[in-house]
Amino acid sequence: MSVSDEVLAQAAAEGDGDAFAALLARNYDRLFRLCWRLTGAQAEAEDLTQDICLALPVRLRRFDGRARFSTWLYRVAVNAAHDRRRRAAAHARAAEGWGEVEVARAAAAVEAAAAQDWLTQAMRRLPEALRDTLALVLDDEMTQAEAAEVLGLSPGTVAWRMSEARRLLRDGAESEESP
Repeated sequence: MSVSDEVLAQAAAEGDGDAFAALLARNYDRLFRLCWRLTGAQAEAEDLTQDICLALPVRLRRFDGRARFSTWLYRVAVNAAHDRRRRAAAHARAAEGWGEVEVARAAAAVEAAAAQDWLTQAMRRLPEALRDTLALVLDDEMTQAEAAEVLGLSPGTVAWRMSEARRLLRDGAESEESP
């Protein structure tokens, strides 16, 4: 019989290294895919996923088991992505006016973003709340109710966000097709 993630999380929080390893083995790929959707870039997703995994032993002590472990972990990932975006925005503001090196770095970042697939680009143009909701529902095949729990929203709000995201993606695709 397989041990649940919740049981493994509790054991890992108490210092069981094998339980922690099993928990990561089960959830790492899904966590990485979500981080990729949240960041839109493989390198950033790799960094974010590693940051989350490094902080996980300490964070697990706060896992209380009221939600499924996967729901709790997705919330950790969404919060970590928000923190990363805020830090990146603060760094960008601090770097303004730093000359040719910063201009070259910004240009390289724009070129790297342009290389991503259409969906990733379209998701980047969505408002943050819609992008986060869409990433949870599309990438991990969560139900809207599960995404609502991760985001701390009502299922109706998630349903509206999904409808709005679909409309914006459809409008963006149509505007790219028309001359």
